Parts: sequence; C-alpha cells; structure tokens
Amino acid sequence: MRILLIGSGGREHALAWKLSQSAHASRIFVAPGNGGTATLPGCCNVSIEAEDLPTLLHFARENAIDLTVVGPEIPLVAGLADQFAAEGLRVFGPSAAAAQLEGSKAFSKAFMNRHAIPTGWARVFNSFESAADFAFGLDTLPVIKASGLAAGKGVFLPESRAEAVDQLRTVMVERRFGDAGDTVLIEERLFGPELSVLAFSDGKELRLMPAAQDHKRLQDGDLGPNTGGMGAFAPSPLATQELMTEVEQTVLHPALAAMNAEGAAYQGVLYAGLILTDSGPKVLEFNCRFGDPEAQVILPLLDCDLLEVMTACVKGRLAECPLNSWAGSAVTVVVASSGYPGPYETGKVVSGLPSGELGEDGALVFHAGTRLSSAEGCDSEIVTDGGRVLSVTATGATLAEAAASAYRTVESISFDGAVWREDIGRDVAW
Repeated sequence: MRILLIGSGGREHALAWKLSQSAHASRIFVAPGNGGTATLPGCCNVSIEAEDLPTLLHFARENAIDLTVVGPEIPLVAGLADQFAAEGLRVFGPSAAAAQLEGSKAFSKAFMNRHAIPTGWARVFNSFESAADFAFGLDTLPVIKASGLAAGKGVFLPESRAEAVDQLRTVMVERRFGDAGDTVLIEERLFGPELSVLAFSDGKELRLMPAAQDHKRLQDGDLGPNTGGMGAFAPSPLATQELMTEVEQTVLHPALAAMNAEGAAYQGVLYAGLILTDSGPKVLEFNCRFGDPEAQVILPLLDCDLLEVMTACVKGRLAECPLNSWAGSAVTVVVASSGYPGPYETGKVVSGLPSGELGEDGALVFHAGTRLSSAEGCDSEIVTDGGRVLSVTATGATLAEAAASAYRTVESISFDGAVWREDIGRDVAW
C-alpha cells in the first residue's frame, strides 16, 4: 500500500515508524515531515504543508495513494476527509462534521450536554464585556478556554478574578489565538488527576488503547505555562479495568452513538481528555486524532500491525481486527527549545542523536521540530526547527524501568538551549 501521512511533529514520526513496520506498506510519503521522517527507511518527505488541502488532494490522486493518515487536527476540521472521500480516496480520520468535537469547544460542550456525557458546566461568550462581567461575578475560580483550535495553548487557569478578566482580554481583545478566540468558554474548574483515553473507531465499534497521562506544564512539579505537552507515560496505574469500562460505557460509546444519531459517523481516533473527580470521570475535551505526545508513548506498546487496524477502521471492519496486544510500559520525555512555548530560536545543531530511531538502551528518538540543514546528501546535519524538538520514548517491564532508560537517552542528546522536565512519570515511576 502507498500511504500519505500528513503532519510534521513527533506524533507523525511515531506514526511513520509504526506504519513502516507493516508488511503491507510499500511507500510512505510524509507531508511535510521533519528531519526524522526524512531519514526513516521506506519514507519520503514531500514539501506540502498540512493545511494545503488542494495540493494534498492533487498529490494523492497523482501518486495513487491507497490510504491517507491525518496526524494534526487542522486538516480534519477543515474537511480533508470529506474532500478526499468525494474523490474516492480513503482517509483514516473523521469528517469535518465529526471533527467539530475538537474544532469547536462550544459545539463539544453542547454535544455533551445534549447526550448526558459527564462534563463540567460552562457558559459560552462571544463578547468580551459579557464574559468579563460573568467571570468577575463568580464565587469560584473558573477555567478560560478559547473555543477554536489553539495548538493546545488556549486553556487558562486564573488564580484570581482579575486574572481571569486579563486572560479573557488576551484571548478576545488582543486575539492571541486569532479567530479561535472569537468565542470563549468559562467553565467549571474540576479537580483530580487527568487521563487521556484514546480509541480506534470505525463508526460502529471501538477498541481502546492504553490510557496515558500527559504533562502539559513546562516545568517540573506542573509549574509554568501550558504547553502542547512535555512528556507522557502509559499505561496509567489509575486506569483500572473498572475505570476503563466506566469510561467506555459513559463517555466513548455514548459519544460514538450520538455522532451517528446526528448524522456524523465517527471514524478514526476518538480521544477523550478526562479528569477523575470525586464524583467520577468527566470529560475536559475531545480530540479528533492521536495526541502528541500520547502517540509517541502509546504506539510503541502496540504489538500488532497499525496499518491493518487503520484499514479495518476505514472499511468498517474493526470488529474483525483483533486489538488486544498491548505489552509493557512506556515513558516519553519531550526535549524543547529554550523559550518555548513563547518565542524561541531555531537552527541549532542537534548532536548525540542515534544513527537510527534507537538510542541508549533501545529508547526511541522521535523528531518533532527538526529539519535537515541541507538537502544535499549525507553531510546534512539535523537542526532544530520548532518549540518541541524531540520526543524520547523508552519502553520497559515497568514505568520505572522505562523512565530510567528514557532519561539516559535524553542526557546523551544536546543542542544549544535544550530544556526538558526531569519528573515525567515520577509520581508513579520513581
């Protein structure tokens, strides 16, 4: 099969790595890819941005692509799956109507309320003045969320009512996230550990993946600004069989059935971001694709052919595809550029990288914000080209073993201004 994989981050490198292990994969094109996918055997980067839907469609037609796999959310929300399907091309990923679950937090909250999916209360505002008046009048501190896509950075946890108003001003007046902040949600602040539960879906059936825990804050101890994710581990010891059954029965299956009832059958990865409150698990958000860095920590645990699973989803045959081969534990540590998630410099030479994906102790090094310094031959160096530069993933029989291996590999890699957290999984692994 000829595969088009869309995206350029650590998630896409992990997907390319796993897909390349399939005996059915003859060629994988990654658009636009990164320095890691450029050197992965069987893969080839193509210079098409993930948001350039017309050019991606033309490339898929001209290159006889058998399956397109979409990594990031923006193309899905923009309707890539619909446009490809209209041309008879198969896509692993939901339609634009189904992808609203991530593309609009206002839609998602209303959807959950309509279908009694457990979540916190929220009020939706299109006016800064109305939102500020409401936030300032609350007795408890809320959560502020931009409704649209904000690359995982549109969520704020104010420490005072005045700060809540300032954050609303940043989103709605100063427009830090552009159109994504035209509508905001002021939500109930829930308390408890967070959990990421992802499932494959063919529109009728679901198959759950091991639950992961992501670390969003920049600094150790969950301090500092929100990021797209500084590391993760899986499976979470919080995810007992009883809890996963409850999540499947009260969140995932109801969401799948409700999307079908509303005429938007959901095919692809359905991702529920949960918080485990004293009154049970509640949904913080839905995502319409693999998480980043959750993909980097989950995919190495999958002991079967990912391409076969994705093909079964696209064909509506997930029930025929056994998917219970998950083995061991994994920890992912993100190595970022100094300044991230704010302004940062690029073009820093990365040294200490393994010759392939495997680093110290068999750890995997997935590239995110990297590129080749030159397109000319084998003399090219890997240089930084983003905020999150690398995702170092190690597996082991236990989380402690995986964490130790991941950090040994992290210590062997360097570039000017490299930063990472030292406590990924520490509460459970060390």
